[in-house]
Amino acid sequence: MGIKQEALAQPIIIKRKRIVKADGHHGGAWKVAYADFVTAMMAFFLLMWLLNATTEEQRKGIADYFNPTIPISRISGGGSDGLNGSSIFTEETFAKMGTGASRSQSVDSHPSKDAKKDSEEEKAIAARLEDLKKGLTEDGHQISEHMLIKMSPEGIVVEVTDSDQTPLFPVGSSNPSDLLSDLMDQVAGSFGSFENKIKIVGHTDSRTYRNAAVYDNWNLSADRANTARRLLVRSGLPADRIEEVSGKADSEPLVPDDPSAAQNRRISITILTR
Repeated sequence: MGIKQEALAQPIIIKRKRIVKADGHHGGAWKVAYADFVTAMMAFFLLMWLLNATTEEQRKGIADYFNPTIPISRISGGGSDGLNGSSIFTEETFAKMGTGASRSQSVDSHPSKDAKKDSEEEKAIAARLEDLKKGLTEDGHQISEHMLIKMSPEGIVVEVTDSDQTPLFPVGSSNPSDLLSDLMDQVAGSFGSFENKIKIVGHTDSRTYRNAAVYDNWNLSADRANTARRLLVRSGLPADRIEEVSGKADSEPLVPDDPSAAQNRRISITILTR
């Protein structure tokens, strides 16, 4: 009986367990980290592939595209003055990167009238020079063998070349021979039929002066070019048509395989058409 009363007197303790369920966000944090890792690895392998599959020029283009310091082009044609560019419908300022404009007017993709005019002018000048050379040959003039006519980016070049049998200048001298004087007189007469400016350049062969002389091929080529200038002016060519007189020594041989060839000793007269 006493034991029963003692048991009833003891307090009843109830333990309640608190069950904490993991929050969805915190529980999936590792997934976010893993996704970031996978994304970084994908970007890394993409970078490695680009480095292996592209050229240096292409890689530079890609880098420039993502470089925020590069200013946006001021000639973009993307819309009405979009990104400081021209409108594709602007008549006065066409989009520089495409045809642009409206149906009523567009950029001419054909050669301009000025380009056609320059081409026709070149052909006419070349024809007159060829007629001069042909006429000299038919008349038995020895000087026709010293003329070579060719085209260059600047215009028409008349190469007045030397030869071992009939030199234009004495060896190592800028004093003209009678042959050069006669040739410059013929050339000046032919130049009178057009008004283009000209450029005169002297050239030498690869032979040099002895004992490291102060006067070298650069001086000699420049002096010979200046001699040709004086002969042309004396023959009636207006002095204001001569735009440049210079010497290039043996830096531009006419016969590269034989630097000492007589043809490398020459006077180049360029009729400027560009």
